[in-house]
Amino acid sequence: MPSNVPPPSFHDLLASCTHSAVHLEMRDVYAVDYETGPFADWRAGHRHDPTDRASWWRPWLDLVTEAVGRGVEIRRARIVSEPASEYIQYEHSGTFTNVAAGEQVRWLPRRQASGIALPANDFWLFDGRLVQWNHFAGDGSSQGPELTDAPGAVKLCAEAFEAVWERAVPHDQYTLS
Repeated sequence: MPSNVPPPSFHDLLASCTHSAVHLEMRDVYAVDYETGPFADWRAGHRHDPTDRASWWRPWLDLVTEAVGRGVEIRRARIVSEPASEYIQYEHSGTFTNVAAGEQVRWLPRRQASGIALPANDFWLFDGRLVQWNHFAGDGSSQGPELTDAPGAVKLCAEAFEAVWERAVPHDQYTLS
């Protein structure tokens, strides 16, 4: 990608998709505010009510719904350690919202990922041609994205995602341990 051109926003990347966007997550913890916000609310016992869509619908879900409505297949796979971290428990609890918006989500226990060649970073792969790496610090804080259309990176991500997807368990069938 040319370095003198400002990178497109994630919204623009997804808006430009014509057939697929896949996301592989491999961390057990991402940075969250432990004192306030949705994670803190979840820790205090709050759970989204699946029948009260207005209480949990958010801009991300609008973006997904719009893309799926245009025919873009959005799939997310999560490789997780078991027993699950508190953060993964939180993610699992709210994933029904992603599914309601049209995402397909699967979970793969980390021990079942052995033998799969995986990139070192989480990523999005748009239309099988453009990778957005998601870089994180050890504490889970975002270090910013990086885009590449390098054929080797695209191939690695496409093959890794499909191998994970094949082994992973659909969200509605995955039980945390």
